[in-house]
Amino acid sequence: MTSTNDIRRSFLDYFAANGHEAVQSAPLVPYNDPTLMFVNAGMVPFKNVFTGLESRTVPRAASSQKCVRAGGKHNDLDNVGYTARHHTFFEMLGNFSFGDYFKEQAIIHAWTLLTKEWGLAPDKLTATVYHTDDEAFDLWRRISGLPEERIIRIATSDNFWSMGDTGPCGPCSEIFYDHGDHIPGGPPGSPDEDGDRFIEIWNLVFMQFEQAADGSRSELPKPSIDTGMGLERIAAVMQGVHDNYDTDTFKALIAASESLTGVRAAGDHVASHRVIADHLRSTSFLVADGVLPSNEGRGYVLRRIMRRAMRHAHLLGASEPLMHRLVPALVTEMGQAYPELGRAQPLIQEVLEREETRFRQTLDKGLKLLDEATGGMAAGESLPGETAFRLYDTYGFPYDLTEDALRARGIGVDREGFDAAMAQQKAAARAAWKGSGAAADGELWFDIAEREGATEFTGYSSTSGEGRVVALVVDGKEVQSAEAGAEVIVLTNQTPFYGESGGQTGDAGRIGNSSGLSISVSDTSKPLGRLHAHHGRIEAGRIAVGETVHLEIDVERRDAIRANHSATHLLHAALRNRLGDHVTQKGSLVAEDRLRFDFSHPKPLTDADIAAIEAEVNAEIRHNEPVVTRLMSPDDAIAAGAMALFGEKYGEEVRVLSMGRADGDAKFYSVELCGGTHVRALGDIALFRIVSESAVSSGVRRIEALTGEAARQWLVAREDALKAVAGAMKTAPEEVVGRVAALMDERKRLEKELAEAKKALALGGGGSASPTASVEQIGGVNFTYQILEGFDPKGLRALVDENKKQLGSGANAVISVVDGRATIAVGVTDDLAGRVSAVDLVRAGVEALGGKGGGGRPDMAQGGGPDGGKAQDAIAAVKAVLAG
Repeated sequence: MTSTNDIRRSFLDYFAANGHEAVQSAPLVPYNDPTLMFVNAGMVPFKNVFTGLESRTVPRAASSQKCVRAGGKHNDLDNVGYTARHHTFFEMLGNFSFGDYFKEQAIIHAWTLLTKEWGLAPDKLTATVYHTDDEAFDLWRRISGLPEERIIRIATSDNFWSMGDTGPCGPCSEIFYDHGDHIPGGPPGSPDEDGDRFIEIWNLVFMQFEQAADGSRSELPKPSIDTGMGLERIAAVMQGVHDNYDTDTFKALIAASESLTGVRAAGDHVASHRVIADHLRSTSFLVADGVLPSNEGRGYVLRRIMRRAMRHAHLLGASEPLMHRLVPALVTEMGQAYPELGRAQPLIQEVLEREETRFRQTLDKGLKLLDEATGGMAAGESLPGETAFRLYDTYGFPYDLTEDALRARGIGVDREGFDAAMAQQKAAARAAWKGSGAAADGELWFDIAEREGATEFTGYSSTSGEGRVVALVVDGKEVQSAEAGAEVIVLTNQTPFYGESGGQTGDAGRIGNSSGLSISVSDTSKPLGRLHAHHGRIEAGRIAVGETVHLEIDVERRDAIRANHSATHLLHAALRNRLGDHVTQKGSLVAEDRLRFDFSHPKPLTDADIAAIEAEVNAEIRHNEPVVTRLMSPDDAIAAGAMALFGEKYGEEVRVLSMGRADGDAKFYSVELCGGTHVRALGDIALFRIVSESAVSSGVRRIEALTGEAARQWLVAREDALKAVAGAMKTAPEEVVGRVAALMDERKRLEKELAEAKKALALGGGGSASPTASVEQIGGVNFTYQILEGFDPKGLRALVDENKKQLGSGANAVISVVDGRATIAVGVTDDLAGRVSAVDLVRAGVEALGGKGGGGRPDMAQGGGPDGGKAQDAIAAVKAVLAG
């Protein structure tokens, strides 16, 4: 038997040997096509090549592309498990020619591979062509030798492909395999074509025309080829079975499901095992490609798929979560072809187990309510839409899960009633929002969010992508278009731009398209917490609602922000390790040029604290451990030791960022709840440097720090300054500290000598001013004074004491003027105690100097004032007090 893995490998090997580049599967999230929720065909990753937006060095390619059809236009979810060939996840084998070979070579490759390489019997194959495509008809007849009755002309759109209302298009040629006359059904184009006997296995698209808006078509200058063959379908053919679920991969997954549940895949249980096997593939690959369960967008579709599988596990009697235990079997079957499965296996298992645990907590209640609501209903009746909505709103049952649960009993669901109940809830939410006192311009964002839904953020795994413009805002009002020169806010259905939140600044970058549009995005905000609004200026071109645009963030800026954000997590952990568990985050700013972190702590950090914290963070950076992201409920995350960040609002799911080395019983150095963007490994931070520590308010401290290149430049600037100082001092940088210490000692010595010299000079009667030549008698009291320029005020008291000794009996005043400010000291000899107070004399002098107060003892007082030019006035004021 030829295994599915062998078929995939031989397909790629055949086309590689025939000049095709074997291309790895693109992720399931189609960043190059905002009109799609998931990649649903093999050509999607090459769409921009076919439209001319991109070019390839090799004009031929082949791939086995991962595809999901579970939402939007291509939604096979309801049929999965109940038919032979419907899947949510499938692989599309394809070969592509970008303006190289065309119809003849495409048919030759298809016929050669199927009949000569793989050995399929030609008499089992039938080809179809578009009814006017005589060229393809003739080529099939010549190349394959098929009789004309097995080259069937089809006049419907089944055999004419188009990318959209306009753009590349062309006729198709489909290849069918005849499973035998024991299976009902007729060939394509016959009245019995919907039977299962003839199964399409390969579609060759001849991209031949360009369709204009008026419906006219013109020949493409470089016709191209796009083919698609379902791997599951061709595996069924080559393994001799009619049902895709009987192929080796599905048989292995179903066997694992049987083993874990103890229930055979027979009778009424067949559909449940098939649902589990199929949905295991889609959920695992979606998680591996970065999609996580949520209540909106792609995450919501993922959750619907998960819960549908989990309900079927419940139907099989599984008493404990089942899905996560099947992941190893999937990795065994498909991990070699898709290594991302193995890499993401722990995350896949964790997400599945958490989702199923939570779902089981509400499943019994929801099913009981459903049984009660439908207990008296018969086949053909419909469940009221209001009841279905209550199941959705209260128990988290998606609408299609309710439909699926009632399918076996033949009971439908009132979709109109469900939609009406949903609309009523939205109206109530709007009324509650208006009554909350929110800003008037918030209603604009509410209107957009209600109409378009939340923005899908793709920036955790991508820095660029395509988006469809859903709204434009100019001067606070919605507009349909905007021209060059306008300041505009652009909203798209999906974006890699991070909107400012949680302390992390919004992304900057560019928005453009192939028509010459160029918008410089300076910031991205996050209105209502679920829209991403790109603030920018249109530098060239025109933008309109409904257009597809290319969004590209400033990667260098984002990388710097990532480094700073991850560094705050390490800093938080280091602070708690050094200072204690009372440290909690009180705020943060994560920008491209710096980080700021506020935390609770009652006193300043010492230099030793700062050095130890900085060293600890840098040690984690050097060990370069990967940053691990998980999705958990807030309660589970906090129970697991995660730190919640200040100012964040958390929903049903939170991203848990774990980083750094294990320490003792701890699994990671840091575990925090955070929705921001982070480095992939701690070594990406490169370097961490604290540049300041200060007080913010009582009990709250602030650290500002730099990382990476900014930290390096800061250190370089400090080193340059040190070298400049060393040069000025004519010494080596490493000797600057000793040299400065010696200079400071020398300065102190000289200052002391100068003070002594000034004191001696003052006592000796010299200087810029000296004591009065003779003692004055004022109010019966002997009085002398001095006015000194540049005399150290610290020496005034000692000078006054010396003057008092020389005076014998009386009062002495000395004023020192330094840099325009004056200090006055007054001494009174002990024999005048009770008659004259030095404090009264000083206060009079201080007031004349423009100051206030002054104090001391009755025999010695001192004070000062700002106006040294009034020194003589101060002396006069002292004399006036003495004169009484």
